[in-house]
Amino acid sequence: MRLVSWNVNGLRAAVNKGFEETFATLNADVFALQETKLQEGQLDIEFPGYHSYWSYAQKKGYSGTAVFTREEPLQVLHGIGDEYLDAEGRVCALEFPAFWFVDVYTPNAQQGLARIDHRMQWDDAFREFCLGLQEGTTPVGPHAANPKPVVMCGDFNVAHNEIDLKNPGPNRGNAGFSDEERGKFTELLDAGFTDTFRLLHPDLPGAYSWWSYRGRARENNTGWRIDYFLVSNSIADKVRSASIYSEVLGSDHCPVALGIEF
Repeated sequence: MRLVSWNVNGLRAAVNKGFEETFATLNADVFALQETKLQEGQLDIEFPGYHSYWSYAQKKGYSGTAVFTREEPLQVLHGIGDEYLDAEGRVCALEFPAFWFVDVYTPNAQQGLARIDHRMQWDDAFREFCLGLQEGTTPVGPHAANPKPVVMCGDFNVAHNEIDLKNPGPNRGNAGFSDEERGKFTELLDAGFTDTFRLLHPDLPGAYSWWSYRGRARENNTGWRIDYFLVSNSIADKVRSASIYSEVLGSDHCPVALGIEF
């Protein structure tokens, strides 16, 4: 099974930059998007053979997630079950027979860590949500909450370790590389999840998924790895590939992919 995730930084803009061609080329079984920046009805886009599911932010032109999938899911959740935290359309979770697929766009702590308290609240709630899916304790509507492994992906807005960004020293304490955010990501992994890229490429430097639009950052590969695929530890042995498509343009992020056999 081939899974792809991409923060498109505005889907309408990405469509004008070749998104549909990239979608076809990457040929995913499940394709997850973050930061769609859409309201319902603002963009008419569909792909033959795929079902599409959207989580919209209440605020126009902001946040948002979407998932395109060849296999119709058993059910879809458009949030983590918290009215306040779900107002920004940051989660689209799909249940399949063998696993839960969770697409997430984690809140940015913002300059000066202005939103760090909100970020910490989100990280704790999201971790518990994913653990609940894995353990079968998260309320999931009309269907039985059967315990299933979780595959989660998206823009987690944190570079976990120094290897995950070009300039760790000057960025220590900044949004995306603060001790608080890195610590919460460690807590997520310690709760029973595996960073699939580091599973297969533990010591590979220079592997980034986001570059600032400033200072020719992408040209110089002055980037950050903040887009991930994580899986429940119980299925980590089923991971076959983990890729970063840094050559794909159209956003300040690039797509990341996971190959897994169930």
